[in-house]
Amino acid sequence: MDALAGMPDLVALLAGFGAFGFVLCALVERIVPVLPFYLMLVVLGMTSIASGHDLAIAAIACTMGSTLGSLGWYLIGRWLGAERGEALVARFGRYVFFDLHQYRRLTASYMRDRFWITVVGQTIPAVRIYLAFPAGVLGLPPVGFAAATFLGALAWNTPLLALGYVLRGSAIDPVTAAIGTIAGLLALEFGLVAFLRIGRLFRRNRVAPAERRT
Repeated sequence: MDALAGMPDLVALLAGFGAFGFVLCALVERIVPVLPFYLMLVVLGMTSIASGHDLAIAAIACTMGSTLGSLGWYLIGRWLGAERGEALVARFGRYVFFDLHQYRRLTASYMRDRFWITVVGQTIPAVRIYLAFPAGVLGLPPVGFAAATFLGALAWNTPLLALGYVLRGSAIDPVTAAIGTIAGLLALEFGLVAFLRIGRLFRRNRVAPAERRT
């Protein structure tokens, strides 16, 4: 709670550098994810943008920072390669909430659809930070990866900035808005997971009778 209480001051400090401050804010979050960026985006919308920054410029600047940070993880993965990359995750991943199981799932997901996995991955809080690492390990084309990352990050950043912008004239303080955002995202994620599991169970039940008939 103390960290959240100090977030408006930190955001105001970074925003004092203009668009570069927005880029820096997003870049640091990707490299050292200390503060939840979705909370910072809401606070940016409520404080910095309300102070005169343009919403579109803020969204593009934050997205540029996110993309640059992801490219940093991509280059690390590209440099390490498959064997050393997996060994690094196995040894240190748990300290940054990125275990070997998650790494292998992300790597396997890229075997299906590289572009859309990257786009959609930017909208999943835990995945969006480290998705670039297996992309680098697998040697995905950097231009396509950067484009997909930018598109997905823009789709993630803009609504949260806009939410803060809409709330700027209300009586809700930034910290309360940030906590409400956490609750809303958790509810949305829980609902999505439940929907996918129900859909998977439904498909399994439909396939089972057909297999018995054959």
